[in-house]
Amino acid sequence: MQMVDFKNLSVTEKDGILHITISRVEKMNALNHKTLEELKVAIQKAYDEDSIKGVILTGAGEKAFVAGADIKEISEVPEVNARKFSEYGQEIFDAFEKCPKPVIAAVNGFALGGGCELAMACHIRIASDSAKFGLPEVTLGILPGYGGTQRLPQLVGKGKAFELIMTGDMISAQDALAIGLVNHVTDKDQLIPKCLEILKKISTKAPIAIAQVVECINAAYSKEEDGYQTEANSFGICCKSEDFHEGTSAFLDKRKPEFKGK
Repeated sequence: MQMVDFKNLSVTEKDGILHITISRVEKMNALNHKTLEELKVAIQKAYDEDSIKGVILTGAGEKAFVAGADIKEISEVPEVNARKFSEYGQEIFDAFEKCPKPVIAAVNGFALGGGCELAMACHIRIASDSAKFGLPEVTLGILPGYGGTQRLPQLVGKGKAFELIMTGDMISAQDALAIGLVNHVTDKDQLIPKCLEILKKISTKAPIAIAQVVECINAAYSKEEDGYQTEANSFGICCKSEDFHEGTSAFLDKRKPEFKGK
């Protein structure tokens, strides 16, 4: 199903997978305010629609996933509004990170600045072998403002995060794989198939358990939550579900489970 009410995104659903493609090819898919607004609407569909089992986020064209934020737009942000500008992007990227359905970033080119931050907000990152990553904000006199200073250390460690953010260096897909920034690197024509392969595997698992995994892993990095307590609470939620009884029965009966997300 094609959702035609988006200007800067192409959003389709096929076989239970929501495909979100940022489509500002002439701007290398840079994130302006309008695009952020549309991303907020698009990811909300994964929360609201039971038919959606997973999300693939990518960029249109050959060159970029997202080459960054819209520099012209940033340059015109008054100092008094800068904090709100940052908080708005953080809010939307948090919606991707906290989505109860698996979200995979299919990084098909440059993922710089806000683009790298958006990819890091997804649960899993798959990169084409020509992809490039970086947080070059210091070269503009600013710093990553959409969660990059928080998520990069979680993924690659504190020391490497300091180096990448302070130098503004751009790294290859293979280097990103080596430091844990991405999960897999594929040929360009295998990028989406690899994402679909992973989502298909996840889709055979209990939806309630998958949603609780998202909560627990995110809780590990939250100062407001006790991750261990979140895990215990989530374990209790899973054990009350019909899926738990189906999973254990299927195991004992030596058959494949048929989970219903209940």
